[in-house]
Amino acid sequence: MEMKPLPRDAVLIVNTHSRKGQDLYEEARTKLAAAGITLLATHAVDDPKDLATVARKAIAEGAPMVIVGGGDGTLAGVVDELVGKVCVFGVLPLGTANSFARSLGLPLDLDAAIAAIAHGRRRRVDLGMIDDDHFVNGASIGLSTMIGETVPHKLKRYAGRVGYLAWALKCAVRFCAFRLELDDGTQVHRLWATEVRILNGTHHGGVELSEEGGVASRDLLIQAVVGTSKLALAKDWTAKFFKLRDRNAGSRDFRGETFRIVTDPPQRISIDGEVLACTPVTASVAPAAIEVAVTA
Repeated sequence: MEMKPLPRDAVLIVNTHSRKGQDLYEEARTKLAAAGITLLATHAVDDPKDLATVARKAIAEGAPMVIVGGGDGTLAGVVDELVGKVCVFGVLPLGTANSFARSLGLPLDLDAAIAAIAHGRRRRVDLGMIDDDHFVNGASIGLSTMIGETVPHKLKRYAGRVGYLAWALKCAVRFCAFRLELDDGTQVHRLWATEVRILNGTHHGGVELSEEGGVASRDLLIQAVVGTSKLALAKDWTAKFFKLRDRNAGSRDFRGETFRIVTDPPQRISIDGEVLACTPVTASVAPAAIEVAVTA
């Protein structure tokens, strides 16, 4: 079956609160138009809480494609509005880690990302869910959640991943391991953990955490860093960042469509970089939930 071409008409929504959103909004508008995309409307959104409302209105008015500029949290903030709708999702990676774009194989520079939207193809991909909330790439429990919840916005915006690392060292001093219980419907797994990653994509925090599965695998990967040692957690991130031979030695993987996740004590959950939930929760996959513009 021949794939329908990408739409040539779109609405552009940019989160100017994201790392590069404010600086690149006007440039994105100009370059999208130059690439042959007719912009039906453009929105520079200062308050991330307004993103879903703006996207909902654009889709209700019949936009064939919504192009969203920002980081993973920005994308997660609007993606619920696209589920079940005939509207293509265009991604401009303007955030800090841009893990969803990395998982999709999208280029991270503006010109190449626009080329994918203008000359690429449609791809139907999965979303993850924490209870009833869709997410694009990943959720996490543990130290990364503490970092995401407390990191100063200016440090995040201007220092990028280096700033995250510096803040992580500060947060690690007061972080403690927790008991984890994972119920996949057939077996209950109980273990100590310092971090849990709930992955729809292959990347988290800009780092490739898995070479398997990904956004079209029709399941989730739950990756737990096992034990109680904060040093082991640091070693796990280092090994995965540098893709060392033993990079999976400190973590344990679980794959499936649905998991019930319980922790003792209860832990807050970062969903695509935004702390929005607390255990216990149900994590599940929403297969083939949306269409995304990707490189040809």
